[in-house]
Amino acid sequence: MVVNKPGKKPIVGIVGGIGSGKSTVAAEFAKLGCKVIDADRIAHELLDSSAVREKIISLFGNDILGSEGEIDHKKLADIVFVDADKLSRLNSVVHPLVLNRAEELIEQYNRQNQVKAIVLDMPLLVEVGWAKRCDRLIFVDCKQKIRADRAQKMGTFNKNQHKIRENFQISLDNKLSTADNIIDNNSGFLALAKQVADVFSHIVDNG
Repeated sequence: MVVNKPGKKPIVGIVGGIGSGKSTVAAEFAKLGCKVIDADRIAHELLDSSAVREKIISLFGNDILGSEGEIDHKKLADIVFVDADKLSRLNSVVHPLVLNRAEELIEQYNRQNQVKAIVLDMPLLVEVGWAKRCDRLIFVDCKQKIRADRAQKMGTFNKNQHKIRENFQISLDNKLSTADNIIDNNSGFLALAKQVADVFSHIVDNG
């Protein structure tokens, strides 16, 4: 596959546990000439749009709003990640829109000469059936304690919340079994960057 001219670029999906470093891996691919589609960023932008905002308020009420009338993402998360039905209702609104936007970006990046590959940084990539959309799946391996500590340090959520959220995702063993490559993120950043560069070289050389 030739990847330095317009046409279909390789699509690389990144999977792993919460706090494993998927976004760090994606950022390294970006440095190497890839375009990253960040599903979380797309979802946040959608939640701030008036049409989606109204739908979400109709589902969950005004308790999810911040002081300025905007959707408070943390309040919303605290509600849906303890109730599978509520999470499903939120996903039914947001996911189709996220995936549509991702498809638009894939089409856009396929037309750009300089793009080497398209990287999907999508937390629920396997869960929403997009593994089949990828030419290559990369699993970011990171010990549970490191992931939980990292999430807590970033102020994302505490260790109990970390476990609850992971319970709503497909098991890491299942994600690992689908992967074409494994990147170990249990040591330093330099080791991570080298692994990304090695995988990138293989993608570019072999398509």
